[in-house]
Formats: sequence, C-alpha cells, structure tokens
Amino acid sequence: MSTHQTQVVIIGGGPSGLLLSQLLYRKGISSIVLEKHTREHVLGRIRAGVLEHGFVNLMREAGCGERMDREGEIHEGFHIAHQGQLDRIDLAKHTGGETVMVYGQTEVTRDLYDARDAMGGMIIHEAQNVQPHALTETRPHVTWEQNGETKRVECDFIVGADGFHGVSRKSIPAEVLKEYEKVYPFGWLGVLSETPPVAEELIYARHERGFALCSLRSRVLSRYYIQVPLTDRVEDWSDAAFWQELKRRLPQDVAAGLQTGPSIEKSIAPLRSFVAEPMRYGNLFLAGDAAHIVPPTGAKGLNLAASDIHYLYHGFLDHYLNGDSGGLHGYSEKALARVWKAERFSWWMTNLLHRAPEGSETDLRLQRAELDYLFSSEAAQVSLAENYVGLPY
Repeated sequence: MSTHQTQVVIIGGGPSGLLLSQLLYRKGISSIVLEKHTREHVLGRIRAGVLEHGFVNLMREAGCGERMDREGEIHEGFHIAHQGQLDRIDLAKHTGGETVMVYGQTEVTRDLYDARDAMGGMIIHEAQNVQPHALTETRPHVTWEQNGETKRVECDFIVGADGFHGVSRKSIPAEVLKEYEKVYPFGWLGVLSETPPVAEELIYARHERGFALCSLRSRVLSRYYIQVPLTDRVEDWSDAAFWQELKRRLPQDVAAGLQTGPSIEKSIAPLRSFVAEPMRYGNLFLAGDAAHIVPPTGAKGLNLAASDIHYLYHGFLDHYLNGDSGGLHGYSEKALARVWKAERFSWWMTNLLHRAPEGSETDLRLQRAELDYLFSSEAAQVSLAENYVGLPY
C-alpha cells in the first residue's frame, strides 16, 4: 500500500473542492484532492451560472478570476413575470451597488483546473471506494483504490466536498448527525440551446400553468427551465413541445422575441431543501452539497458552497499561520447560520413562483398578493435583492 502525507485531504474535485485547494496552496498549505470521476465527467456537468459577489471575490483571491472578469456578465438586476407583465428587481439600487456575475459553473471549474495544473496541484481522478478513517484522532487518514491498488494518505484534516451522495456525510455516526429535508412535488425540465438569450437579464416567471425561467450562459448560449410533474421523463418532451410550453408561460412580447433551436442538453432535476447538522465531526468538515441542498430557484447552491469554503479557508489560515483553531471549532455553527438563511430564501422564492400540484385558488390568490406587495414595497424589494446578491460572510 502506497502512503502519502499532506495537511488537508479534500474529497471531491468539483468547484468547491478545487477552490479550497487553490486558496490553501497560495498560502503554503498542502492538500490532495480525491475525485471519483474523470476530469471530463466533472467538466461535463451543466450546473449553475449565477455567482454572488462573494464567490466572485473568492475566485479573484484564488488567482482564478481573469477569464471570469473578461467573459462573465455582470447583472445589476433581474425580472419577474406575473399576470402577463414584467417587473424588475434592481439589485444594484437596493444593495448599494452589489451585483451578480453570470458565468457558468463549467467555466469556473475549468479555470480552477487550469490554476491547479499550473501550480502542480495534486488532483487524483478515478479514485474509487474512498473512505475516511480515524476522524476523531489527531492524525486521520483516507484510503482509496486505483488500478487495483489500495492507497492511503495521512493528514491533519479531511474536507468532504463530495456532494449529496458522497461518502463524507455518511461517515458521521447516525447518533451524531441530524438531517432536515423538504421534497417539493415538482421538478425543473431544463434545456440548453445555442441561441441568443431572450433578454439581457434573467426572467423568473410565475404562471398558472407553472413556473418558468429564462437564463443564459453567454450571448450565444441560453438556458431555459419549466416546472414539470415529478412523473415526467425527459423522453416525454420533444424540443418543439418544450418551446411551446415555455412560450405559454411568458408574457406575449417576451415569447414573441424568443429564438428557439435544437437542445444540446436536456434534463429534469427534482427540487429539495436539505440540511445536515453538524457540518464538523472530529477532523472531518462537510462543505457544499455534502451538507446542504437548496432548490435552484434562488441560485444559491454553488454560492452556498463558496461561503462554506470561505469559512474553512480562513479557519485553516488561522490554524496553520497563527496557531488559532477558533475558526475551525466554530465552523459548523457559523456556516449553518448562513445555510439556514439561504434555505429560507430559496424556499420562499420557490413557493412564490411555482404552482403546487394540489394548490387551491386561495393559494394562487395569496401568491398574487405576495407579488403585488413585493412590487409595491421598496422594503420588500430590498430584502429580496440583498438575499439574491448574497448575504455577507
């Protein structure tokens, strides 16, 4: 069995794990990243594209912001369509100038890979049967299998950034871990197409037929979603049927300007709210989807992972550079305080814009009243805007 030594082992080679590895490297703290999939698989994931200002600043601090700043689009607001009209939330106005950046998760991951490659970062792909050990001991270790050989790395700390289905959260004893979950009775059918976006900014649509979202990845790459029953399958939806249903849920003038084309990716994602507590057990720290899931309505999933990385990064800095472990000891409590606020916001926005399958006419009228209030109250718009651009770390 071959054995390695490092300071921090990061399980999961997605954007949050790569970002932490890159940030630590720049401060002289060593890490090894273990990823069960190939690099091509990781880069093939079609995910989030709206980045909070805090995430954008972390990318810059990691030395990975040059292409993002050049190619990403700064958005100062977004629209909500309801009752055939289009109302705008002015993010910059209501937050003292804060904005969001539209830049795809795939591009974020590619930039982080390039940076780790340039600095000789140790990222081990196709690491099978990854298992953390001795989590409550001073020197934990992680084992994995590769090419028929069992390998081991000894470390000071383990970070589980391996997603909802990963091994890290499952390594916390059941009597310690508490899980909270809400499963929504609908999903999002998403289509990626090589077409110009229908609008300069995102459009969230609340309609009696169900929710819709007009998003984008670039000037020539659009991402659209519609709410569908959980019983639907991708095969049930032709491109033509998707475009027809999307147009029905948009204001007429918006639908008239929609350019359609063949889908280059099509998938259905269920919606859930999920939180695991605590986010630390011994010398294991959970981050991102390993600890929490939000419905995508408020664009919080990747951004919430970034705030976890912010807290962990500064905790490790204080520990290794200043001999102060307070940040690591307080990580779970601090991260969870922000997690629950983001869960609340995503739950609120989901309930505001979706049609519940069993929803009554009363529910629809309450939704309508909530939207009427939102656009008649500056205080309500300020609250929405400050949550959307990201609460402070």
